[in-house]
Amino acid sequence: MYSMDSKKILVVDDEPDIVELVSYNLKKEGFQVSSASDGEEALAKIRKGRFDFLILDLMLPGLQGMELCRILRNDPKTKNLPIVMLTAKGEEVDRILGLEIGADDYITKPFSPRELVARVRAVLRRISEKPEGDKVIRIGKLLINKETYSVSKGNIPLTLSSTEFKLLLYLVERKGKVFSRDQLLDAVWKDETFVEPRTVDVHIRRLRTQIEDDPSNPTHLKTRRGIGYYVEADI
Repeated sequence: MYSMDSKKILVVDDEPDIVELVSYNLKKEGFQVSSASDGEEALAKIRKGRFDFLILDLMLPGLQGMELCRILRNDPKTKNLPIVMLTAKGEEVDRILGLEIGADDYITKPFSPRELVARVRAVLRRISEKPEGDKVIRIGKLLINKETYSVSKGNIPLTLSSTEFKLLLYLVERKGKVFSRDQLLDAVWKDETFVEPRTVDVHIRRLRTQIEDDPSNPTHLKTRRGIGYYVEADI
């Protein structure tokens, strides 16, 4: 039986007070928590051990959070590791960049510990829901494996976050049907009350850079102007 409380979380932040606050609240909820104070230490711990979740500050000594996220997303062993960015950089451009690089969520400081725990649980709940039906779906050059949560394009593995995979799978399994941002939020992000509609656009844009030959002229993941997004039914 799936249990969130058995999950191991790595908190990466160079502010001891933040690490203590986050660790305390996660441990209180039953999670196992470790910490790292910089990007290099975090990368070494992730490669040496096994973690189920990463809470990552962006502004770190040495290896920055954004670069660490890129490294993890490009490594087959960690490409599906859930990542929540926790940072003082709260501008929209920073949030969008974080999501485009592959973060599953983005929380700005100062933050509510209860909200942080809620978001961690929401991401874990989302990725734990195993899709049903055939294990492999082919669409054009894409091969989507629902058992391994992996996608390849012309035999080349793609690097998708767990949220991007869920979004792509949801649309692919409903080819031809157009979904609004709100419908996709309800379906993929479900009961996460802190997610903005713009988040859908960011994930769609990043998906297109991965699965499309020409992201500016997509053949798979299309937009119905003024309505929403859909996957072409005739591929």
